[in-house]
Amino acid sequence: MKNSSLSIGIVGLPNVGKSTLFQSITKKQVDCANYPFCTIEPNVGVVAVPDKRVSALAELTNSAEKIYAVVEFFDIAGLVEGAHKGEGLGNQFLSHIRETDAIIYVLRIFFHQSIINTQNTIDPVRDKEILDTELTLKDMETVDKRISGLQREVKAGSKEAIKEMAVLRRAQKYLQEGNILAEQDWDKEEHKILKNYQLLTMKPRLYLLNGEKDQKTMPFIEIFKKNGWPFMIADILAEFEAADFSPEERKTFGLPIDSQLDILIKASYKLLDLITFLTTGADETRAWTIKKGERAPQAGGAIHTDFEKNFIRAEVINWQDLISAGGFAQAKEKGLIRTEGKEYIIQDGDVVEIKHGAN
Repeated sequence: MKNSSLSIGIVGLPNVGKSTLFQSITKKQVDCANYPFCTIEPNVGVVAVPDKRVSALAELTNSAEKIYAVVEFFDIAGLVEGAHKGEGLGNQFLSHIRETDAIIYVLRIFFHQSIINTQNTIDPVRDKEILDTELTLKDMETVDKRISGLQREVKAGSKEAIKEMAVLRRAQKYLQEGNILAEQDWDKEEHKILKNYQLLTMKPRLYLLNGEKDQKTMPFIEIFKKNGWPFMIADILAEFEAADFSPEERKTFGLPIDSQLDILIKASYKLLDLITFLTTGADETRAWTIKKGERAPQAGGAIHTDFEKNFIRAEVINWQDLISAGGFAQAKEKGLIRTEGKEYIIQDGDVVEIKHGAN
């Protein structure tokens, strides 16, 4: 079985609410007994992705167990200027981010006097630029080192090395100009080459503005909108205090039914172009995570590597159609279950049974 959980690094300058966000996450942490591939370290919080489809299907098939897709949140030590040179916990911080699929920048827009602001004024755009600069400088170091290492192979006429060098030179130019690599256009081949280096500015990012939308913060929010930077606004302290509330209690206190953390998880899925397919039966109903656009054999591979290698076909039905039909037997009678081959692209909400030749 593959470890298909999504991992997200939470980064920010000191005193921006990063630790409070992480504490809110750990309050919601799943029982990891069901997730043997989740390595729990002090700085990792593993939370379930909210999904009403799992409960509905489990009820339909009387599943003994419900297993949700999970997200691993890595609490990265507070970043300071000079981190790329090892300032603060610099190098440790940057090596932790390398392992993650995406990055959430926590940016302060709250004005609490009691919480020291290391930057004197509230300016999330400036704080974003400080974080961007540190990540860019670290990437420049990585790219420069690889360019030096490739010189000999390029001189020897290696076609692969020449192709790689061209991509790295282009990345180097963008970085020197202070650009974020993820915001540039790369073709599939170039993307594949750069992926080998786990470059920090190639990772998708979401900007979490910690505070409230009001007159003071609107000018900053407009800048984020104007630049098309993916962002959300959340009062992390209020979410921390309400982390244990049921939907009914949230309603009583005038809070939205969905917690900001749940919205954050869903936004992270969207950011990474991920979808969920489901399997259900008497033993368990389980949500599985794959990239949008992946085909049926890759869905089999998410369940078990042998299923991808020995894929024969997939039996597929939309989760709502299955529930409306009243179960698999009734859905079969109505001809709602489709047999799909290797080229079938899995859709979000598909209930899938993989037929394979693995022993």
